[in-house]
Parts: sequence; structure tokens; C-alpha cells
Amino acid sequence: MMDADGPVAAAIAWWVSIEDYLPSFLDAAWLAFQLTLVIIGLTWVFGLVVALAKTSRYRVIRWPAELYVWFIRGTPTLIQVFIFYFGLPQIDIRMSPFAAGCLALGLNGGAYVAEIIRGGLLAIPKGQMESAIALGMSPWTAMGRIILPQAIRIIIPPLTNEAATTLKNTSLLSTITLVELTLHAQLIIAATYRPFDFYIIAAILYLIMTSVLTQIAAWLERRYQLRY
Repeated sequence: MMDADGPVAAAIAWWVSIEDYLPSFLDAAWLAFQLTLVIIGLTWVFGLVVALAKTSRYRVIRWPAELYVWFIRGTPTLIQVFIFYFGLPQIDIRMSPFAAGCLALGLNGGAYVAEIIRGGLLAIPKGQMESAIALGMSPWTAMGRIILPQAIRIIIPPLTNEAATTLKNTSLLSTITLVELTLHAQLIIAATYRPFDFYIIAAILYLIMTSVLTQIAAWLERRYQLRY
């Protein structure tokens, strides 16, 4: 008869062997989540500005926005991170790993968010803007009160996917000495020679954080469906 205590004892022994590392993993996960929140805020700011610029009828405004999106989407994210952290100091622009990583990933995500927002704006019939202007609203007022609230309902699902991608992209910042979750796992593995255990822990923590972002997005989607 199989000894029932065998698997239980093995599980307990495994837990005892990793529990001392969990607080530091949680700290690293919290740093990754903080990075994600800052980067998401930057991507929305950059994305909105670029989306509005790309929909402008003035070429002097539209062309720089198109060039920005073309460059960001056509080059690797890791190269962009290296440009900000390793490249800019050559022209006397120095930033901390946190600042360089946030700015690099914020500009990177902003290009994709810009296309998402632009798609949402284009999905709103042009007649709504024309009607708002005919009623005496300025284009900016009409955009803020009429067009954007409707576009938000359309763009929340793809923005959720982009937010999850942003969270996972924070792992790239391990290459510029920022000790977030991935680099922390690598350091622990280098000391313990247990890659399976600690990569699994890192994966579970990433999964929990992406699930939190997904639930927040689902709540926002339900809220806007009720309001509009």
C-alpha cells in the first residue's frame, strides 16, 4: 500500500525550502507592479496625444506622430530600452534604471496605444462631431464630452491586452540592472541552482498580477456600458 505521508511530506519539505524566499519575491513583484502602473500611465498619455495628432488634418502635426509610430513598431523593444539606458549617457543624458525603463517602455507602449485609440475614434461616426460643433461646442469640448467617452467603451478590451503586455515587458528591464521580479528570480536561482522552483514562483506572481489588471479592466468595461 502506498504511503500517503510520502507526497505530503515532500510538499511540506518543498514549502519549507522556499518559504524564506517568498517575502523578497513579493517585494520584487510589487516593484514590477509599480513599474507597470507608471508605464501604463505614460502609454495612455503618449497614446492619446499621438492618436489625436495622427487624426489631425495638418501634416506638420500628423507626420511626426506617424514617424514616431513607424519607428517604435519597427524596432525591438529591448533595443529601445538599451538606447535610453546605455545610449543617452553618450550625449550627457543620464537616468536611473527605473526612469529609463519607464520612459522607454512608456514610449514603446504609447505607439500601440495610439493605434488603439485612433481605431476607437475612427469607429465613432463623423456626424457626431459635426453635430456637436453645430450646437456651438468647440472641437476640443466635443472630443472630451462626446467622442472620447464613446470610444473608451470600444478600446477598453485592447487596452487590457496592452496593459498585460506592459506588465510582462517589465521583465526586459532586468537587462539594465533593475531588480524586478525576473532578475530577482535569476539571482536566487544563481545562488540555489533551482530554476524550476523559482521560475514557477515568478510565473505564478506574474499570472496573479495580470489577473488583477484583467479584473480592473472588466470592472471599467461594465461601468462604461452602464453609463453609455
